[in-house]
Amino acid sequence: MEQTLQKQLFLTKMKLNFKKVKPMYKREIESELKQLATEYPVVTVIGPRQSGKTTMVQHVFPEKKYANLEFPDIRAMALDDPRGFLEQFPDGAILDEIQRAPELLSYIQPLVDQRDQKGMFILTGSHQLELQEAVSQSLAGRTAILSLLPMNLAELKAAGFDLTVDEWLLKGGYPRIYKDHLDPTKAYRNYFQTYVERDLRQLIQVKDLMQFNRFVQILAGRIGQIINMEEIGGEIGISSHTVKEWISILEASFIVFRLPPYFENFGKRVIKSPKLYFNDVGLTAYLLGIQNEMQLSRDPLRGNLFENAIVLELRKHRLNQGLDPSLYYYRDIQKNEVDVIYKKGHDLVPIEIKSSKTYHSEFVKNLCYFQSIAKGRASQAFLIYAGEAEQQIQTVRVLNFSHAGQAIA
Repeated sequence: MEQTLQKQLFLTKMKLNFKKVKPMYKREIESELKQLATEYPVVTVIGPRQSGKTTMVQHVFPEKKYANLEFPDIRAMALDDPRGFLEQFPDGAILDEIQRAPELLSYIQPLVDQRDQKGMFILTGSHQLELQEAVSQSLAGRTAILSLLPMNLAELKAAGFDLTVDEWLLKGGYPRIYKDHLDPTKAYRNYFQTYVERDLRQLIQVKDLMQFNRFVQILAGRIGQIINMEEIGGEIGISSHTVKEWISILEASFIVFRLPPYFENFGKRVIKSPKLYFNDVGLTAYLLGIQNEMQLSRDPLRGNLFENAIVLELRKHRLNQGLDPSLYYYRDIQKNEVDVIYKKGHDLVPIEIKSSKTYHSEFVKNLCYFQSIAKGRASQAFLIYAGEAEQQIQTVRVLNFSHAGQAIA
């Protein structure tokens, strides 16, 4: 009797959540999501909190019932009686924040095998390590995984936001900042305190939260730089092992990502440590204490923020197509460096990034150097900058920042 009442209450909640959702903004990844739902019984959308996962999947699949596993009562029912919980969804459902109840995946597997129905379940999650480990164990071969990051420039422009460089770097790409016209400094302060700190406390035992906050701020001050675990640890007073662990946690929570080095036998010894970037430049600007465009325009790290933003644009362009980023950087011991190397099959596409609005001939020096050592594999190079003029200069194509995606088309 009690279990029946619980199910009735649950169904009432489901009816309240079964509604057509109007999207904030159209996302480029939607077409890939729809396509994968015709090919796999389960599609999993991962990404940082508030990147728009829930809104998007409910908009793309308005006919599906929806359950948010962040709600303690719904999560308790899912964990206490997983079979009974899933019986409420004979035609599948959207299960939000699935990493909160990963045990459900073991029960979803026989259901989708039995029904053999494409696009039966749409899952979302905001913790890479927890979710991908659970998915690989229970749903291997049965699910496609998409990564949704905050909005890119093309999505913002399509929504009517034609931003200057400094506006873009200050506001970042989180949809709610634009939808609700939020002050970015206050919005990212609240985001960091409510989501980042809460999620991280679930993943690691941080004895001194202020120390951890200082750690994240130090990382923000090192965007676009090669990671030196010992140096970072010495600055904060923690071991290099702890630095490595904390960076992994930030990466799993979609706060940061690492850009790996590209190395081949080009006759030079190359650096083999990754560079560090953030998954949203607005959050990075907040962590750096930048509160307005005037401060941003004068900040010594403005160029690093611009580089971070462009690398992120390139990364989003690939992820929105359901593809691996295939992005690297190059640097040798003689400090010859190219910001991004895009591996396109056998070919290599070197990309240099400059925050200047004015083109200078020295901007392409490193691109030409890399083309010379790549021996015919890098016939086309790109310079992405903040200026308006676009042109082809011998083998280098100069692009405005708003067209960055063309470099890896």
